[in-house]
Amino acid sequence: MLKVTDLRGKETSISQLRRVLPRAGVDVTSVLPKVSPIVEAVRERGAEAALEHGMLFDGIRPTSIRVPGEVVAAALEALDPQVRDALEQAAARIRTVHAAQKPEERVTQVADGATVTERFIPVRRVGLYVPGGKAVYPSSVLMNVIPAQEAGVESMVVCSPPQAEQGGWPHPTILAACALLGVDEVWAVGGAQAVALMAFGSEGLEPVDMVTGPGNVFVAAAKRLVNGVVGIDAEAGPSEIAIIADDTADPVYLAYDLISQAEHDEQAASVLITDSEELAAAVDREIEARYRVTLNSERVAVALTGPQSGIVLVDDLRSATRISNAYAPEHLEIHTRDARAVADGVVNAGAVFVGKHTPVPLGDYAAGSNHVLPTSGTARFAAGLSTHTFLRPVNVVEYSEEALRQIAPAVVRLADAEQLPAHGEAIKVRLGE
Repeated sequence: MLKVTDLRGKETSISQLRRVLPRAGVDVTSVLPKVSPIVEAVRERGAEAALEHGMLFDGIRPTSIRVPGEVVAAALEALDPQVRDALEQAAARIRTVHAAQKPEERVTQVADGATVTERFIPVRRVGLYVPGGKAVYPSSVLMNVIPAQEAGVESMVVCSPPQAEQGGWPHPTILAACALLGVDEVWAVGGAQAVALMAFGSEGLEPVDMVTGPGNVFVAAAKRLVNGVVGIDAEAGPSEIAIIADDTADPVYLAYDLISQAEHDEQAASVLITDSEELAAAVDREIEARYRVTLNSERVAVALTGPQSGIVLVDDLRSATRISNAYAPEHLEIHTRDARAVADGVVNAGAVFVGKHTPVPLGDYAAGSNHVLPTSGTARFAAGLSTHTFLRPVNVVEYSEEALRQIAPAVVRLADAEQLPAHGEAIKVRLGE
């Protein structure tokens, strides 16, 4: 079922690997001509334009952009107690991890009387996007809201698409998750128009300073267009899993893990990297035998047979790690004899899941880590959503007169070397020169 790329016995450069490894061909640039008019319309006409586009794309026009507080509260009251308990357990673990991420203020004494203090200041107001689409994602509410809260963000709004079957409000499980975390501002708007509305605001709808959260290619394109007006976390692409495995791995576990990512959407990527041809064949057989019984079997089949998914055969685990680092997956599972040792060689991955008892779905919900992660190879230079995302390091510089006097000659010489003499004069005037 999965196509095989055989790299055994081949010398491959990084540039060659980027060409031959499976990857989804999602092109944000290609949809910019469609998204740009939406963003511009919302910039000019605010909520009315967002509502018009919501009617066009979601088939419903809510009575207001902002979901009434009583609707949000009622969703939590009506939530299945078992689902609420699961959300509370997941939230507790996510909060524990993200609370520990908050850095302490640091004071560095450069010289006598000279200090540089690094402070971490939270973004004032953030917009958190939660998709609607093919599934319901209360977990994305937790993954966005909790890091922002732990960073100290004082104002936030959650945006999620209106649902025709819910009377124009977002899915009640999304609303319940917001209420559970104490978020009282929720907007019934989705897609590119949601990103634009968060960025530009409207009458009675305050704009934000940063937009975060996953979404489809249209959401990613809108983020690109408003980047600079507001900050963004990333342009998220389709979900990805890569698995490094040797002949000790259980093919049934691997099959289920690859299927689980493929059910996100037709563009999701599932990649197995192994030095065992026998394991590769066994995994392929197990996928073929099992994927049809899942609720989203048609979606899974499209994803697993697409160009973004496949099996990569390699000479050994060292080669597997090198290829994984070149691929830079969103999620990386390791199923080998000494999984932790292999994990220590990983430098490019959104999150690493070590050993057979640590599957990616654990991280999707309740491991404590964040599931908003870099996709499309951007894990080479980008990180997942965290408490750090919502904090801005600011340097506070304080020098005494004597400390300034000690360094002044060097500053003046550098200013003269750059032909910016007024910089030097600003130093000298303070020292009576």
